[in-house]
Amino acid sequence: MGIFSIITTSLGFGVGTSIGVVIGYYMFIYFQPTDVKDPIIQPLVEVDSKALQQMLPEIPSWIKNPDYDRLDWLNKFIEYMWPYLDKAICKTARSIAKPIIAEQIPKYKIESVEFEELNLGCLPPTFQGMKVYTTDEKELIMEPLVKWAGNPNITVAVKAFGLRVTVQVIDLQVFAAPRITLKPLVPSFPCFANIYVSLMEKPHVDFGLELLGADVMSIPGLYRVVQDIIKDQVAKMYLWPKALEVQIMDPTKAMKSPVGILHVKVVRAEKLKKKDLLGASDPYVKLKLTEEKLPSKKTTVKYKNLNPEWNEEFNIVVKDPESQVLELIVYDWEQIGKHDKMGMNVIPLKEITPDEPKVTTLDLLKTLDPNDPENEKSRGQLIVEVLYKPFKEDELPHNAEDSNAIEKAPEGTPASGGLLVITVHEAEDVEGKHHTNPFARLLFKGEERRTKHVKKNRDPRWGESFQFMLEEPPSNERLYVEVQSVSSKLGLLHPKETLGYVDIKLSDVVTNKRINEKYHLIDSRNGRIQIELQWRTP
Repeated sequence: MGIFSIITTSLGFGVGTSIGVVIGYYMFIYFQPTDVKDPIIQPLVEVDSKALQQMLPEIPSWIKNPDYDRLDWLNKFIEYMWPYLDKAICKTARSIAKPIIAEQIPKYKIESVEFEELNLGCLPPTFQGMKVYTTDEKELIMEPLVKWAGNPNITVAVKAFGLRVTVQVIDLQVFAAPRITLKPLVPSFPCFANIYVSLMEKPHVDFGLELLGADVMSIPGLYRVVQDIIKDQVAKMYLWPKALEVQIMDPTKAMKSPVGILHVKVVRAEKLKKKDLLGASDPYVKLKLTEEKLPSKKTTVKYKNLNPEWNEEFNIVVKDPESQVLELIVYDWEQIGKHDKMGMNVIPLKEITPDEPKVTTLDLLKTLDPNDPENEKSRGQLIVEVLYKPFKEDELPHNAEDSNAIEKAPEGTPASGGLLVITVHEAEDVEGKHHTNPFARLLFKGEERRTKHVKKNRDPRWGESFQFMLEEPPSNERLYVEVQSVSSKLGLLHPKETLGYVDIKLSDVVTNKRINEKYHLIDSRNGRIQIELQWRTP
């Protein structure tokens, strides 16, 4: 009976299961559920941005945000160069880590820590896009989005208490949004002095850690703890506004900051040659330092005089006494036409002993070419007195890498006054009706200064500075700056044209010490001009 019941039960189970599978199959094939609807198919352009981001979480930032630019060219470059970059980066990492490890291991009674293997794998990082900021300062700001899902092989051997343990980092993933600032921008290759790297948000770092052949990160709860520790430690060091600073070159040398003042006294000239038809000359002297963009300084004109006496003094800022040269040129003033050159000569600053006045008599030459036979002719002599005074240590600009740093006024500045420095950087969207050859004209306290002309350019760049030594702060003064265009062709029709002007109150620069702004030009449709003002006190 027992055997019969077992056989019956087994047969019943087998038959019932077979019948159930067949019925279920036919029901699945021939019966459709009524609550299931066909999917809606529509173009991606008709989908809202939130739904699109949910559908495509890895969509590049340059598609989602128009402020970001594509970097396909950079990704291609890195992909091609990655085998070489891998070796270079690993070599640099070893050299940086070696002294740090040697300094830290004695604290933890560890005998040695060495890299058994160090390579970054065959998968390079990719840049999802980059945003570039433009400012009025001498800097370049970039914000790339970096993603790296790599397969590095990093194996570290730790030896302590007679035991040797190897730790291997595998399956590394890093997602970061750094801000890279290159500043200050300088006229020497690679054209920037420092690199500053900050993180705009906490980075995502994911990796596996194998210890004794087992993945330590698989321990429950350890993964989240390690993630939080890494994010917090990196944020403490590099989360904006904190930054990692890497110096590329000495900014003081790159920017050639002032190192002293050259005092020049033009005393007199003797035995000058006649240039005018009536048997006389109207001489004056122009002087400047080489390697400077500032306009030349000029003496007054001595009319009808071949042995003029000036006794006029000038102060010139020195940036490189080893290479700069004082250039002096004597001209004959003409009321109409070009002024005639009467002679010239130079004084190398390296031949001047600091803090010792020197009176020099210079023979006037036609050119500076020592082989020019015209130089053998007598053109007269020029007597000048020069004194080079280097800045003392406390007068040197120590923060040359900071574009906002304000230098002190040079020695000899009135105690109650200061030095007003006006730098005309550039203009934008200036356009004349008949010609566009712009230059900037400055009027301050009755004095006029001008920048150089830039031919056929709506966005001229001058970068010229002008200095005014004042007895008192210009709190109630105004600066008038006008952009003009002069015709490049000879003619009486439209020789000069005004492209716009701006009238600036100087009370703010006295209070703030430095202002660097772009001003909208009055009487110009879209024109703007960038002017930097500095008030330097003793």
